[in-house]
Amino acid sequence: MRASIAPLAATLSALFTLPATAQEWTRFQNGGVAPADGAALPVEWSAENGILWSVPVDGYGQSTPLVRGGTVYVTFTAGEMKDVYHVRALDLDTGATKWDYELENSAPEKNSVMVSRAAPTPVVDDAGIVAFFEGGNLVALDHEGKKRWERDLVAEFGNVKARHGLAASLEHDGDVVYVWVEREAEPYVLAVSKETGETVWKAEGAGGTSWASPRLVDVAEGERHLVLSGSGRIVGLDPANGERLWAIEDVSNNTSNTPIPLGDGRFLVGASEGRGAQPAGAPKSNGVVEITKDENGAFAAEYVWRARRAMSSFGSPAVSGDNAYFVNRAGVVFCMDLETGEQHYSERCAESIWATPIAVADRVYLFGKDGTTTVVKGGDTFEVLAENTLWVNEEPEPEPESEEGEGGRRRGNFGGPVLYAAALSKDRIVMRRGDQVYCVGSRRAQ
Repeated sequence: MRASIAPLAATLSALFTLPATAQEWTRFQNGGVAPADGAALPVEWSAENGILWSVPVDGYGQSTPLVRGGTVYVTFTAGEMKDVYHVRALDLDTGATKWDYELENSAPEKNSVMVSRAAPTPVVDDAGIVAFFEGGNLVALDHEGKKRWERDLVAEFGNVKARHGLAASLEHDGDVVYVWVEREAEPYVLAVSKETGETVWKAEGAGGTSWASPRLVDVAEGERHLVLSGSGRIVGLDPANGERLWAIEDVSNNTSNTPIPLGDGRFLVGASEGRGAQPAGAPKSNGVVEITKDENGAFAAEYVWRARRAMSSFGSPAVSGDNAYFVNRAGVVFCMDLETGEQHYSERCAESIWATPIAVADRVYLFGKDGTTTVVKGGDTFEVLAENTLWVNEEPEPEPESEEGEGGRRRGNFGGPVLYAAALSKDRIVMRRGDQVYCVGSRRAQ
């Protein structure tokens, strides 16, 4: 640990909270917080009407686009061995490229649908953007696309070997960015100074397979914990020094969903089907967890309630008003009372989702894997407001051989175009599939 940086990191971690405004989407899932006022966001669009622009990327990426100050930031990789990584800035109004930064992959690997492809989402703030790639490359750029600093984590800490690659996005808080490398051997978390790129602290990872992302969760009395969800456990770290404060072991199949903060030490947990023919412990692993602090200052975390039937898929759960929403692999949406866990309804939507739903104002956007976004009304009664297509007549990629679970069930379904993520602006929705970026909304007066 560098003594000159650690005190500053401790102060910022305890006191500084980045605002989520209607104009900015600064990190993966925007920290689990959607803009409070979504009245201007579009409800209906189609491939023929309502798409303001769509632009291809000359490669492939699975990260979420970020939106700040009229600019959309996307990352992707290109080449047979994922030889080159890109950070590209697009104009929010037109989709035109403002700049494109390239860096060589320090740990090339076969470009395959079975391994993550530029999956970690960057973070952006007033100073610029910090991007991380599964090859171990960590780079900070200013808003003009000029390099501020760069690190090669493979050169520093050894090769990254992880089943299907790394997918954990960055988290940030004030002047610190958090990098989670949940590899098979010696997983770790780094807190890094955004300004210099220097390590603030390095700590042990969760110790379980994961493609989720680290998430800062507010706890009582202004404290925050960095929460990691990996297979079979959820752990909370002190963001000031990386100390492990608590752990939950009674959880399963929680490899893909990022915890969603609820305030007052609570957060949502999502988990998907198990590897066998039955969902194993997945339903009871979906629910609300609360972090508490005893009179001696020790922390603990336990479930407030657990779901009976609700399950997630690749997309994390979402919150709208007093309700939580989980979407399973078959595209069934479960609406649960946030306080009690009572199930209000379970209804099938257009398709399965890989992107995390976004709840805003009085509606919830469910971004289907194959490009159909179902907009449902918020509340405890199921009502579809719109079903919107983003692309049509696409020739799918050949589906690779995928794993088989018990009973011969195919696992994966990775073939064809995939809608991976969405981000919001005041009156725009920016959506991302692997090879294309879309923007929908109303045209502004010039």
